[in-house]
Amino acid sequence: MRRTITVLAVAMFAVAGCGSPARQQAVGWSYRDDRGVTVTAERRPVRIVAQVSAAGALQDFGVRAVGTFGPLVRDDGSTEPEAGSVDPRAVTDVTGPGYGEINLERLASLHPDLLVSGKYAGYPGLWHLTEEQERMVRRVVPTLGVRQSGISLPDSIARYRELARALGGDVDSPRVRADEAAFHAAAQRLRDIGTRMRAEGRTILAVGGTEQEYFVVAPQRNPDLDFYVRELGLPITAPRHPDTASGGYFERLSWENAGAYRADVLLWDARPASLPPERMKQNPVFAAQPAAAANRFVEWDAVAPMSYASYTRIMNRLAAQLDTVD
Repeated sequence: MRRTITVLAVAMFAVAGCGSPARQQAVGWSYRDDRGVTVTAERRPVRIVAQVSAAGALQDFGVRAVGTFGPLVRDDGSTEPEAGSVDPRAVTDVTGPGYGEINLERLASLHPDLLVSGKYAGYPGLWHLTEEQERMVRRVVPTLGVRQSGISLPDSIARYRELARALGGDVDSPRVRADEAAFHAAAQRLRDIGTRMRAEGRTILAVGGTEQEYFVVAPQRNPDLDFYVRELGLPITAPRHPDTASGGYFERLSWENAGAYRADVLLWDARPASLPPERMKQNPVFAAQPAAAANRFVEWDAVAPMSYASYTRIMNRLAAQLDTVD
């Protein structure tokens, strides 16, 4: 099937919510994304390929992807948390052999109408695509970016809801409305915990690590953590010297300096690339922290679908874990 696609590059999106919804024009379908790029087509895109967390968000708003890229299935066969509600058996994985790569032949075989991924501040292209890969992908299918940093969590969720509406999703269905109500209830649960922790003078530190380095996460650069701090009052400590070269998302530290920040609870990056607590505790400096010694760890899903359903699960689990270590 032939289609006409026009992509106009304009200034980088700078203010939350400045994208405009899709419009049915003489040329068909049009959507201005969060890169400031307008994508137009003869008809509304139906065959969507998306980065796994974007696919999960769209699915929660009633739009199913035919293909995904990025972490989908763990070594034990379970679905990656980053993929949310996506059923790996119902999509074609077009992930390439290396990080940020796509299997272009497999992508083309799906005859996609649109490729969707998140857009992070300070990152030059779309999430989970190298710049070179993104250029190659655009020869096969138009791309669309949704802002996932430098924006509040509810606003990012709203951007995915808006896109799903433009793609034909029933984003005002009873199920979505129930998900939204559950999201606000889960947020209130965390707000109550934040009030209690602040009254007690207790703090949280978001951390992660690899074999080479330890890092402390900057909550203000992550939509979920920023929301937890600014709107819900969770006492998450911000590092003093975020690494601006990598976008300011965290402060890099050597393991010898793993005791530079202290907190009563450690919110650890639960992605497979980050060390689990038992591995982090093999470092004696880190293990000497009172929170680490007492195993006061709670999980942080650093990348998850931006939807009400997704973050209801995440916030309720976090609340339950904080209640356990409280």
